[in-house]
Amino acid sequence: MGRMTRWPGRRAVRAAGMICATLACTALACAARGPAIAAAPQHAAPAPAPAPATQPPPAVPVAAPAPGQGGLAQGAPGQGATGQGAPAQSGLPGEIPAHFTPQRASFDYEKRDVMIPMRDGVKLETVILIPRGTTHAPILLTRTPYGAERRAHEQASDSLADVLGDGDEVDRLVAEKGYIRVLQDVRGKYGSEGDYQMTRPLIGPLNPSKTDESTDAWDTIDWLVKNVPESNGRVGILGISYDGFTALMALFHPHPALKAVVPINAMVDGWMGDDWFHQGAFRVPSLPYIYEQEATRDSHLDWWQSAYDDYTELMQAGSAGALGRSRGLDQLGFFTKLVDHPAYDSFWQDQAIDKLLARQGISVPTLLVHSLWDQEDIYGNMAVWRALSPADHNGLLHLVIGPWFHHQERLDGSAVGPIRFGSDTAAAFRDKILAPFLERTLGGAAVPPLRPVMDFVTGLDRWEQRGSWPGPVQAAILHLGPGSTLGFTTPSPSPPGFRAYVSDPANPVPFLPRPIHLEGEAGERRWQTWLASDQRAVSGRPDVLDYQTPPLRAPLRISGRPVAHIDMSTSGTDGDLVVKLIDVYPDQNGREPELGGYELMVSADIQRGRYRQSFSQPRPLPPGQMVPWTIPLPAVNHVFLPGHRIMVQIQSSWFPLYDRNPQRYVDNIFLARPGDYQPAVIHVGDDSTITLPVPR
Repeated sequence: MGRMTRWPGRRAVRAAGMICATLACTALACAARGPAIAAAPQHAAPAPAPAPATQPPPAVPVAAPAPGQGGLAQGAPGQGATGQGAPAQSGLPGEIPAHFTPQRASFDYEKRDVMIPMRDGVKLETVILIPRGTTHAPILLTRTPYGAERRAHEQASDSLADVLGDGDEVDRLVAEKGYIRVLQDVRGKYGSEGDYQMTRPLIGPLNPSKTDESTDAWDTIDWLVKNVPESNGRVGILGISYDGFTALMALFHPHPALKAVVPINAMVDGWMGDDWFHQGAFRVPSLPYIYEQEATRDSHLDWWQSAYDDYTELMQAGSAGALGRSRGLDQLGFFTKLVDHPAYDSFWQDQAIDKLLARQGISVPTLLVHSLWDQEDIYGNMAVWRALSPADHNGLLHLVIGPWFHHQERLDGSAVGPIRFGSDTAAAFRDKILAPFLERTLGGAAVPPLRPVMDFVTGLDRWEQRGSWPGPVQAAILHLGPGSTLGFTTPSPSPPGFRAYVSDPANPVPFLPRPIHLEGEAGERRWQTWLASDQRAVSGRPDVLDYQTPPLRAPLRISGRPVAHIDMSTSGTDGDLVVKLIDVYPDQNGREPELGGYELMVSADIQRGRYRQSFSQPRPLPPGQMVPWTIPLPAVNHVFLPGHRIMVQIQSSWFPLYDRNPQRYVDNIFLARPGDYQPAVIHVGDDSTITLPVPR
């Protein structure tokens, strides 16, 4: 989700474009009247749709569309394209017919638009794309807040493969194997009825209604297997980011016809390390996302900027809360919840999917897909893996770890920024992992089962398969030493020293070189790849501490979560710590000379000081007192090669990705005033360490 990620492969569709999209939808609904062409490959699983093992509350009945007909109403004879008649005029006749019939004989698919009823009577807009001639085919479902019709019309073509394109990670299964593709708007967004809630919680303390994303998935699957005669009665649900969240929600009390779940870069815990916060520090790019998601049902209002440089804009606003209020976000329900719940209280804990799934377990084959440089949801799927894998005795849970940014699994996976991997790793995932998983679980194909884990090792740049991840590891302790030294040797028992810097909220450390402008294609590329950007951009700042080893003589592999143990004091009463683990390339780098001296961040995160002792109970930092911080970093699967160095960077701001800490304790940083921001002197003790997980 994050800053601007909508459905994968989106183009910007604004207010005028939405009108055009609506007319196009009406026209494409006529495609069903075209004659069939050569039949697509049929599936060898002719079993009828399975009868549900349990019965939900009675659903509102709806008539299924006849095969070959869409669900959009057509204008009456004699009416124009809008369905509204116009009085006849004498003189020069108009050139627009009263009714136009598109010719779709060349289309290799049929599109059906239906409104599927939920158990409470709310109907959800659903687009069903069926390859011509397919029978006994599995259904691949995605439930999205980003506009099912918009996604179905990203590319106007008579070829379903082109319609899906690189906006869909299963395009080849649909085009070549005849899978049925279904896209649905979640309740309250675009064409769906009902009220929208950002990542709607499960029924319970946070949701007193009788519906949630789990029940809506249940009711949708139930309708599909009963009303799509071309299906084999087996359904898989998949999606990226928010759509990965809705896929995970289908695992709670799943429908009997649900046979596969594929959450990719899913949003799991918005406070601990996904979209909204990272260990208490607020992610400012969430504000445009919230604005465009919740200001209108069809997301047609655009976030506007008051400066080209995001850094300048947020500095002028003062705080993230002030910036949000200046755009009217205090009218939006989710923004007010963020402001009301800055700590990890029951609001966040009770909707953390990893914790909820750990209590229930899973009963459906599930393929978790994680990106090592995910700039938006780097926490979620790995948290689900840690929560579920110890109790997965039936072999239902699988994990893929790839060298990608957020949603790169559907694109070319040969590189992240300037870091190249020697092959298209995303295509390998789609063809050699995802397709066999779905063919086995949905299509009934006799393909060998996947190993529990398929992981790509960066540095070595190769895929591996294993029975667990990270497997047995031993701790290798990196010691931060005097000056800028870093090494595995335990320091002498003499009293440790420290390094100091001044953290000034008036001059925070940028997370990218300025100007930071993330709009347009170039801006989107910077956003997608920033986690792999060269950290030399900040190495010379006096408020960034660098520590590095000598060149390594042997390769060093780490697999798992590094953990930083930092002793720090501040002259203030609050503050943030950012810790980065970096692979420093040799000054001369052979066949890739442009990477000479490159500082590649392989893992990094931030923690807000008020939550150092308790994420749910904030408290001030003791000024002038050296105190320990424990900061777990995102998962790594990397080899530091001989000749490379290991670097650790420490700083107190990461702006404007994260909001500034005033460094003076206030009850709610969203409400901080200009006078609350003050410089602080930071001391980092030489006895600080980084624990690296090294496979045995």
